[in-house]
Amino acid sequence: MYHFFVENSQLSSDYKEVQITGSDYNHIANVLRMKVGEQFSVSILSDDSGKELFYEIASFSDDCVVGKLCFIEENGHELPSKIYLFQGLPKVDKMELIIQKAVELGAYRIIPMSTKRCIVKLDDKKAAGKQKRWQAISEAAAKQSKRGIIPEVEMPLTMKQAIEYCKKEAIDVKLIPYENAKDISFTKNIIEGIEPGESVAVFIGPEGGFSEEEIELCLSNDIQPITLGKRILRTETAGFTAISWLMYHLER
Repeated sequence: MYHFFVENSQLSSDYKEVQITGSDYNHIANVLRMKVGEQFSVSILSDDSGKELFYEIASFSDDCVVGKLCFIEENGHELPSKIYLFQGLPKVDKMELIIQKAVELGAYRIIPMSTKRCIVKLDDKKAAGKQKRWQAISEAAAKQSKRGIIPEVEMPLTMKQAIEYCKKEAIDVKLIPYENAKDISFTKNIIEGIEPGESVAVFIGPEGGFSEEEIELCLSNDIQPITLGKRILRTETAGFTAISWLMYHLER
């Protein structure tokens, strides 16, 4: 079933009717060639509860598809916890893959980080252009995976700014994969101790990893070191692995 995101203004006050316009109208009418009676689902952009509303196409006009409510699924497709991925900027276009897969796996928000060993350096102008592109990738991945929200991709932060961000968001559990962390049983205990509803931050370094100073800064701010196994993972693999473990534990 096809899934779309809508603003509150596109819905009647009781949710019984939705109006699909703009590019989504064109996609339904001219690309998918859907007909009256076919169903689709929507999520509300301003609502991060993740609920999903199911509609049946009632009519078409020249610029609008009108849907009539079938039912509402309150739980939707969101994880019970908000996962924040703090990702050290990688080389070339790896960030696009990281964003796409992190959104598919259930990340709530993605925060790029400019760290000491990042090869990629972005000035404000380049960062703004990249952020716009990254947000579009997040939106496409959210639609494809039937997410209840479109995860926000922030502008790049420094490590210090990322730590302050965690404090501002009052994130409950903060994790950093680190090659000198304790064995896997320690990591399993940490993951299994996370309760549904608790927010989680995962810090992933760039290709060269975090510097010792950055690791010390994290440890002094209650960011817990964990291991992702005995093998050294690429930066684009480490985040997927951590989020997958969290998804497996938290999914209900």
